[in-house]
Amino acid sequence: MKQNFTVRHGALDGVETFLSVARYRSFRRAAAALGVTPSAVSQSVRTLEARIGAALLTRTTRSVGLTEAGQRFLDRAGPAFDELVAASEAARDLGQRPTGLLRLAVPRSVVPLILEPVIASFCEAYPEIELEIAASDEMVDIAARGFDAGIRLGELIAADMIVVRLTPPFPFHVVGSPDYLRGHKPPARVEDLRDHACLRLRRWNGSIAPWTFAVGNDVIEAAVSGPLIAHDYPTLLGAAMQGLGLAQVPGPIAEAAIADGRLQALLTSQAIMTPGVFLYHSGKRQMLPKLRAFIDHMKAPRRMAAEGG
Repeated sequence: MKQNFTVRHGALDGVETFLSVARYRSFRRAAAALGVTPSAVSQSVRTLEARIGAALLTRTTRSVGLTEAGQRFLDRAGPAFDELVAASEAARDLGQRPTGLLRLAVPRSVVPLILEPVIASFCEAYPEIELEIAASDEMVDIAARGFDAGIRLGELIAADMIVVRLTPPFPFHVVGSPDYLRGHKPPARVEDLRDHACLRLRRWNGSIAPWTFAVGNDVIEAAVSGPLIAHDYPTLLGAAMQGLGLAQVPGPIAEAAIADGRLQALLTSQAIMTPGVFLYHSGKRQMLPKLRAFIDHMKAPRRMAAEGG
């Protein structure tokens, strides 16, 4: 059987007009409510009746009534049309003000680094937004999985995404605790890492991430070994602070521990730089006010810091 691949037009044509006539029991009052002429109302109802194949209204010079078919149509179409109107209003509401469910896909390491400092203030500023954070290091197709946006390192974002910078570029540091380094000579070269316990990261796809360094104009990868494999950077950072071994982690999550002496940065002259952390989404046309509010809120702390606020 030949399939019809065209979209059927006009399935709802005349329905609102019929419901208005049925409500007012008057073509003239229905026309006034709809802002059209009585003749336009009459024509719209006749077209609907012809498409359905049954008379829906009885008309006299004094009154308008419902046929049995019209009553059945009213009983079913009335509530359905009200649901359509409510659905349109709900969608319009999402498009006009910050409200609704905001779903973000983020790596685990980004949560303490980027999100924790602003979650409470954002939820307080926008009480009509429900914020859902899906923390996973898996590379997520945000459109296919129903996310409003994602957060990633810049080099991991697809080229067709709209990106918003959340952090400046930063290095990946090799760090070790004072306790660990008291029993092990600090590495002076990348090659020295073979003599150290190196804590490693397993990527979302199952592979072990090599340690990466900048040596002159070249980027080199070092295959290291050690007693622990973790699936996120905060776990590696915690293990390094406990003296289990060395870890290579994003600079921002190690800054506080380096500053207060719980960790020491090593091989700093060969630290590789990353573009930074970015929020990404599918395009400006699809950006709803809830996402715009989140982006503006995320930018505010950096703007205040830059202004000395």
